[in-house]
Amino acid sequence: MADGIVPVGEKRLMEVKLCELGSWMGKRDFTPNGLLASIRNGHDRYYNKYINVKKGGIGGVAMLLVGYVALSYLWEYDHLKHDRWRKYH
Repeated sequence: MADGIVPVGEKRLMEVKLCELGSWMGKRDFTPNGLLASIRNGHDRYYNKYINVKKGGIGGVAMLLVGYVALSYLWEYDHLKHDRWRKYH
């Protein structure tokens, strides 16, 4: 119960209620340095949670690989869509 009321700007996205979303977005730092810091923090959080563990497995690396494959497929989908076999009638 030592947790007090946390200001909206300091909450994580998953903790923000839908009615607070506008004010939460207003408190974010959208400068290039702010975006770079957000990416760096996300990478550090992912690395410490899935990669840098004492008893690690293949889960963290596999998740990264699956994300890469899915992103590559989305980028190439328009090209792949036009290369399909078409039924000519």
